[in-house]
Amino acid sequence: MQQITMSADNFQQIVESSNFVIIDFWAEWCEPCKRFEMIFDQLAGQHPDIVFGKLDIDAHPAIAQQLNVTQVPCVVAIREQVIIDGQVGYMDSSEFDKLIKTWRTFDIASISEHFQKKTA
Repeated sequence: MQQITMSADNFQQIVESSNFVIIDFWAEWCEPCKRFEMIFDQLAGQHPDIVFGKLDIDAHPAIAQQLNVTQVPCVVAIREQVIIDGQVGYMDSSEFDKLIKTWRTFDIASISEHFQKKTA
């Protein structure tokens, strides 16, 4: 899947309507972010069932702050509206692919059960 540009206008809708979202938090001034962009786009094409979003922290600082993103590049994985993990710093394609595979197999059943008990 091609990456989606995320903003304050579409962030919540994308997270709520997608089973699995990987977000690349970046900034125009960040050289490692620019190098990682090609890798992010490449792996987005290899995982069409995952939504890959990019969010500029300078354009949307409130979202970055809400997710406690203080350094870039930072990649955050969200499954079923639950943040399961994040990674700060540049990664090569094999490192990022391995991380995606780990996130794909992450068992969120206990997390979902916890939240279901709290709302019951």
